[in-house]
Formats: sequence, structure tokens, C-alpha cells
Amino acid sequence: MSKPFAESCEINKEPILAVLRELFADRRHVLEIGSGTGQHAVHFGAGLPHLRWQTSDRAENHAGIRAWLDEAGLPNVAPPIELDVVDSVWPAAGFDAAYSANTVHIMAWPMVEAMFAGLARVLAPGAVFALYGPFHYGGKATSESNARFDLWLKERDPQSGVRDYDDLNRLAGAVGMVLVDDIEMPINNRTLVWRCS
Repeated sequence: MSKPFAESCEINKEPILAVLRELFADRRHVLEIGSGTGQHAVHFGAGLPHLRWQTSDRAENHAGIRAWLDEAGLPNVAPPIELDVVDSVWPAAGFDAAYSANTVHIMAWPMVEAMFAGLARVLAPGAVFALYGPFHYGGKATSESNARFDLWLKERDPQSGVRDYDDLNRLAGAVGMVLVDDIEMPINNRTLVWRCS
């Protein structure tokens, strides 16, 4: 099959990798939530060869992820496991890091809650979780483009939308995660970083 392609992944992969090089320098086993096309997995797997990168997504996206992984042939990037944050059995515990990009704004809020609850079960004490995307602060968009994006998301699916930093941080705190960084990224995005207690 032809590989799926997302322009946003092509644009943001280098800035994200620069952040992950520091965040994951002392990490060993990363769970990616929502691997999507697979573009990030192969780029970060190549750029961070000390990591074992575990891809995951809903089953319908596995063929595309596998196409990217098969072409790259990286020994440290594992084939996708089936993971629907609400319905699936989560993998065995023991990951010392997790990563997810551009996922929470397309999930319904109960799915976001389920994702944090699931991560709390599989991440080891001291693990870090890096979440990339656009976020609101104090209920307000940080830019006109993010406000327009939020409206577009809600017109497409009323249960989706750009999530508020405070709401996400409360969710994280409720499952024992503490915010350790909030990193400015290009094009009005951020990377939020929590550490498990």
C-alpha cells in the first residue's frame, strides 16, 4: 500500500524531535499514543536510537503505520499495538515515557480522561509524558488561528475541540502526574510535560 502522509507531521517533526532529545535523553521505553500515519515514529526512532519506541493506534490505522515502519526498517521501533483508549486492554506496565501529538483535540472528553487513567496504569514511577498540540489557557485561545481551528473542530464534531491547559493539568494531577514543563513550539503549539509520582 502507499504510505499515508500528514503535512503537519512533516512540518512539526524536527521541532518536536529537538524537544524529545532532551526530555527522553535518559529514557528507554516509550509508548506513543495515537501513532496516526507512523511518520513521527520513524523520524523519532531514527533520531533517538537509544529508545525502544512502541507505536499504538486503532486497528484501522495499523496498515499505514506498518508501511512506514517496514520501509524504515528501524530495529528500535515496534509494530503497532491495538489501543483505543476507552475500549482496549492497555499494554503491560513498565514504560518510562509516553508521547502523544495532536490527539486530545480530536478525542471526546471522556476519551481524554480514559487516556490519562490508562497512562497512569502503564507508566513507571518517575516516567514522563509529553503531550504536543494546541491548547487554550484560562479558557481562551492563544492565537486567532487556534480559535479558528477550535471552531472548525467543533463544527466537524461537537465533542472535539482544543483543550484547556487547566483542565488537562487537573486530569493529570488526579492520576498522580505533576507538570514539569510547558514548552513553546512553532505555529502556536505547545509541548506539556508531566512526571509520574
